[in-house]
Parts: sequence; C-alpha cells; structure tokens
Amino acid sequence: MSEILKNAVRDIVDFPKPGIIFKDITPILNDPKMFKLACDEFTTFAKDLKIDKIAGIDARGFIFGAPLALELGIGFVPIRKKGKLPAETYSVSYDLEYGSNEIEMHKDAIKEGERVLLIDDLLATGGTAAAAEQLLYKADANLVAISFLIELDFLKGRDNLQSKTIQTLIHY
Repeated sequence: MSEILKNAVRDIVDFPKPGIIFKDITPILNDPKMFKLACDEFTTFAKDLKIDKIAGIDARGFIFGAPLALELGIGFVPIRKKGKLPAETYSVSYDLEYGSNEIEMHKDAIKEGERVLLIDDLLATGGTAAAAEQLLYKADANLVAISFLIELDFLKGRDNLQSKTIQTLIHY
C-alpha cells in the first residue's frame, strides 16, 4: 500500500528554495482512492490505540487528522500557528533552519490524561512535531503515538521526538 502512495507523491525541484526537493502530496489529495487509501492506513493503525483525541498540526495535519477523528468517532484538536486560535492557549516556540516559529493549542482542548494521537503530513527535522509534543505535555495529555504520511529518513527527525511509537506511511 505504501508503495502505491509513494508513487503518487510528486517531486518539485528547488521549492521553496534552491536545493530543496519538495515532496508534493497534492496528487494523493486529488485522487479520492489515493486519499482514502492514506486515511484507511492511518485508521488501521489508530483504531486499537484507544485514543480520545486526534491532534493535527497546521495545516496539512488537519487534512488527515479531521477525517481520522470522524472515522474513529472522537474529537479533533487543531495545533495552529501563533495568533490563529481565539481562546486561551498553550504556546511553544521552536527553531527553524532560517529562524523560529511558534505554535499554539487551546488550553481546554484536551483534558488531563486523555490519550492523543498526533498527526502531520511530513516528518523532516522534527522541530514542529517536537514542539507539538511539548504542547500536548503542557496539557497533561497522554501522547500515545504520532503518525506521518511521509518521513525524510536522512534528516533523522524521529531522533528529536520523545514519542517512540511513530507510524510513517512513506519513507524517503
């Protein structure tokens, strides 16, 4: 299954800057059978984890996280860029290759001890996912696992994550 998805990912050379090969997932999203295949793979992994919430990282984590939450009959928690959430938030800053960023989550989105699956489209260096882990820990969530559509293995992003249960559908 993962090979089918991998073959659908398109490489965009020199995006967003020279020397980068961007892994474009829009061909998967444009094809309902491919999109369903990816969602089904996430569901198969998550259904036995006994999770209470799905937390999706802005913005492509929303694409996979929201349908997964619906399929499992549980709540979805958006983890957003700073300033996008209207109520009181937890916030974590993290470093990027070219600067820094900050993500937030509503303080009332997760109750203490709730079992959470974190999801995003891509694991590269792990900075954003590690910051999202920190948000969940601030909320006293029980982070059960993390799911990614794609992992760029050569960047060793999983080494920067505390979670040891990590699902990845496509490896490069």
